[in-house]
Amino acid sequence: MIKTNIPGSHAVSLCVSDSLYDALQKRCAETGETFDHVVQDALAKALGVEHHTLYQVSTSTALVQGVYQGCVTVGNIKAHGDFGLGTFDALNGEGLMLDGHVFQALSDGTVVEPPASSSAPFWVSTAFEADRSVTLDSVSDWEDLCQQIDKLRTSQNLFAAIRVDGDFELIHYRVACKTAPGTDLVTATSHQAEFKLNSFRGTLMGFWSPVYARTFNIPGYHLHLLSADHKHGGHVLGIKGKNLKLQVMDANNIVMALPESPEFLKADLTSDPSAALSKAEGASTK
Repeated sequence: MIKTNIPGSHAVSLCVSDSLYDALQKRCAETGETFDHVVQDALAKALGVEHHTLYQVSTSTALVQGVYQGCVTVGNIKAHGDFGLGTFDALNGEGLMLDGHVFQALSDGTVVEPPASSSAPFWVSTAFEADRSVTLDSVSDWEDLCQQIDKLRTSQNLFAAIRVDGDFELIHYRVACKTAPGTDLVTATSHQAEFKLNSFRGTLMGFWSPVYARTFNIPGYHLHLLSADHKHGGHVLGIKGKNLKLQVMDANNIVMALPESPEFLKADLTSDPSAALSKAEGASTK
């Protein structure tokens, strides 16, 4: 039986075998996915229908309030895509996910591949499949990059996954430092480590989120860097380059996994985090 539920979606009632039901329950228990997400993803793949999903752990407002306790493992993150970004327990560095591999950029400037048991308090991932791509002849700075990506997006109301590959002349980036529990995000990032890298090959990965998503995601562009040799990485603040390959994927389905930790359950998430996010995501003013 199929019946209309809300505009653009439908409720479906169906019977499955015991073995399929048991497998579905096991998958959801192991990964944190909902029944709806697993079934929709399987149907989309079977029917050849584009179904670009973003999987998000926790919210930006929780980060602003200092809820940094890891709530999902790297192993579980990998079950939800091959591309994305986030951070690690206690805000210990920047999270990078590219081509199915997860990396951890640390505040001493090094990059490691964390074990599957490592945990993250915030993450966004997807199975990246570009809808559109173009070569950017020249990028003069961060604002210029954002304006050129804007031309490839189709809506101010859809999320977008962004990938930029090529030879960069300059990247200015930062890496969050491990911090004490409960420290608000602005304070925690006031002593972030900042780096500049010249003349190297690498990839920028991340997302554009609509303004209306500011209470649970970071509005606008949020990109992380990983150098091709996997030795450098972090949160992008500035950029300069030529002949860069830009790929954009529209995301029309959002799945969120919320922590059940005491810190998250007791946190006051009613405030607008926009100002704090803007300050924390930018370069240090020290």
